[in-house]
Amino acid sequence: MSTASGRVVVVTGGTRGIGLGLAREFLARGCRVVVCGRTQSSVDQGLAALSAGDRATGLATDVTDRASVQALWDHAVATFGRVDVWVNNAGISAPKRDIVDMAQEVVEDVFKVNVVGTHNGCAVAAKGMEAQGGGFVWNMEGFGSDGRVQAGIGIYGSSKRALRYLTEALVKEHKESSVKFGFLSPGIVVTDLLVGDYADDPEGFDKAKKIFNILGDKVETVTPVLAEKVLAAQKNGARVEWLTNAKAAKRFMTAGFTKRDLFQDA
Repeated sequence: MSTASGRVVVVTGGTRGIGLGLAREFLARGCRVVVCGRTQSSVDQGLAALSAGDRATGLATDVTDRASVQALWDHAVATFGRVDVWVNNAGISAPKRDIVDMAQEVVEDVFKVNVVGTHNGCAVAAKGMEAQGGGFVWNMEGFGSDGRVQAGIGIYGSSKRALRYLTEALVKEHKESSVKFGFLSPGIVVTDLLVGDYADDPEGFDKAKKIFNILGDKVETVTPVLAEKVLAAQKNGARVEWLTNAKAAKRFMTAGFTKRDLFQDA
């Protein structure tokens, strides 16, 4: 693998939110970055926000389509020569609703992007990295990955639970490989995805904000730490986690003395 300052990093869904934040932090650490979004306009906007010149590039990509993901890999290699780190960040949520009331097309979309899309990234990146001599693939976890259950977000949580199993199996299958897999857990981050989950439930959002303001953080707080630890990781099966159990417990203990409003600009 290349040195940290010269690594090539692909971030799927890297045109906004956590993905854009990660891309910015990788660039700040001397990496060259490739991002993707669903449309070319979103890619162009993301690259403009990164303002990194020829150290960043991007391609419109449908992560649910293997050929499209392969085209992203090919674009990265054609531009920078190789890919050292691949972050499967692209993901979507669903409206806060009981499982039995969720429309079939919504369920299919969530699993296609979060599970099938991540699998496509893993398959393409692993084969490409094996051929080039190694690399590190990271899968983005979310609520439900650890088995916690909450009413109203069962479909999203189920997809993230499946993603953890998928990653655990990939780690085991690659224990003798030059390609490594890791778990990336950002915790509760205030993004348009999080706020959008409550678009049809303003009362629920008002209640949820109390917990979010205790346990949540902004993109610019979380992503520098995640990027730093991703680049430092060396072991297959590594876990990079922002909101640890110890940190969550401390946040609750001090909540009465700390006033936070993460949504004032949302």
